[in-house]
Amino acid sequence: METDRVRQAYTSVAELYIELFGTSQQVDPDDLALIRRHLGSRPGRVLDLGCGPGHLTGYLRELGVDAVGIDLVPEFIAHARASHPGVEFHLGSMEHLDVAEDSIDGILAWYSLIHLPPPELDGMLKEFRRVLVPAGRLVLGVFDAEEVGAFDHKVLTAYRWPPDEISERLGRAGFREVERLRRPGTDEHRLLAAIAAIAV
Repeated sequence: METDRVRQAYTSVAELYIELFGTSQQVDPDDLALIRRHLGSRPGRVLDLGCGPGHLTGYLRELGVDAVGIDLVPEFIAHARASHPGVEFHLGSMEHLDVAEDSIDGILAWYSLIHLPPPELDGMLKEFRRVLVPAGRLVLGVFDAEEVGAFDHKVLTAYRWPPDEISERLGRAGFREVERLRRPGTDEHRLLAAIAAIAV
């Protein structure tokens, strides 16, 4: 992933992005329920990778989770810290997590892998598996499609994924899918999918 390009692209639209997506009330209730089911009672630390404005990190903290948000964009981290005092947020990349093996109880990657070129996905999932404890949980969201392909996202080129392909790659990286949520597209929204998996 071209980290600098992603950072610059989101920095240029940070204010609008925060306005559109900056609170958990702007997240579909079914998505919040999925996140709560799989990450809402984790006993250890949970990383919200690509946390954006920090709304889902804050949501997890409200559930009593020891959640930490990480994002590339300084404007997002500044907003997150101001909006969720007492919650831990760090400026950084998910590509090289500065945490030990088997030290994290859960990972939320909510549409934060969408700009990752397909050849790089397996390596990223293996990095997630490296840091998760056995039986740790991963919840991720993607743009749904019948086949892998790039499209012109409003911020930067992004990729659609068939959920079956994501599940297969999760299996190769040391995960087992435990739940899947798909939402059909509308005139205003693309097809969406979310997958919860357990580290095996």
